[in-house]
Amino acid sequence: MTRVQIQFEYYDKLLFAIVASLGFGMAIGLATSVAFLTGLAGGALFATVFVYDAMFRNPPMPTGSARAKAAAVVWHAFLLITVAAAVG
Repeated sequence: MTRVQIQFEYYDKLLFAIVASLGFGMAIGLATSVAFLTGLAGGALFATVFVYDAMFRNPPMPTGSARAKAAAVVWHAFLLITVAAAVG
């Protein structure tokens, strides 16, 4: 019997970390007395570390790309709206 060995690339691991961060925040919001949106916002804040790493520290495309900058702006706008909804 042959064992199949799966190897994940760097960006696959980052995607898993982002999903895990959001899932952990959601689980905290569902399983504890913390409000759901507050837990989700905390997970989103933690996921931002991985997004920052993927986009600015180790980007898959040239750092001067307008598309990467636009994606960063959209992500941070989404994050701010999520945090504002959780707090307000």
